Amino acid sequence: MRPTDAPLDNLHGGRKGLCMVLSAPSGAGKSTLVARLRAEFPGFAYSISCTTRAPRVGEEDGVHYHFLTRETFIIRRDAGDFAEWAEVHGNFYGTPKAPVEEKLSRGQDMLFDIDVQGALQLKQVFPQALYVFILPPSKEVLERRLRGRGTDSDEVIARRMHNALGELKEAVHFDYHIVNDDLEEAADELRAVFVAGRARAICRPGLLPGLMAQWESA
Repeated sequence: MRPTDAPLDNLHGGRKGLCMVLSAPSGAGKSTLVARLRAEFPGFAYSISCTTRAPRVGEEDGVHYHFLTRETFIIRRDAGDFAEWAEVHGNFYGTPKAPVEEKLSRGQDMLFDIDVQGALQLKQVFPQALYVFILPPSKEVLERRLRGRGTDSDEVIARRMHNALGELKEAVHFDYHIVNDDLEEAADELRAVFVAGRARAICRPGLLPGLMAQWESA
């Protein structure tokens, strides 16, 4: 194969990875949509988070999490090492920035299934990512789904419904709104966002120069 016959993306640095960030209120069905997208596109790279909590049985450092002391986490946080971080139940959790940047530069796509506050933090660091908010079709449907789980008390459900309103208010900061009423339709829309995102010019910086170079070398 002559150089000019090779895929244009490969001739000029290759395709850059796409970062897709998904958020939703609890009960909106985000996990199901994420699982379907990962099943169809298994090439998504994983980001291993850091945490200060103790490892659980079977968890390995560097595989499930990077387990850090509280002091180390704070030092790294203050140094700007994390793309996003939060404190949950007294423990810190954070997404290291450098590995994400490295994977994207190598052309690996990344999918984040993350809470709204984490997504908004990520947007400050990776503004060119795709930010998708999964919406329930209605308040009533969301509450019915939460109750249908049969795992939460009325108090917990009330708190989740209250939190959902706050999360919906932040949805204006997301690029795409997908209503998860019909699962097949929602999955199709999410797939369409991802496939279209991969064709963005910013993800294929060498494509146009590579094509134009064929005229120059003729």
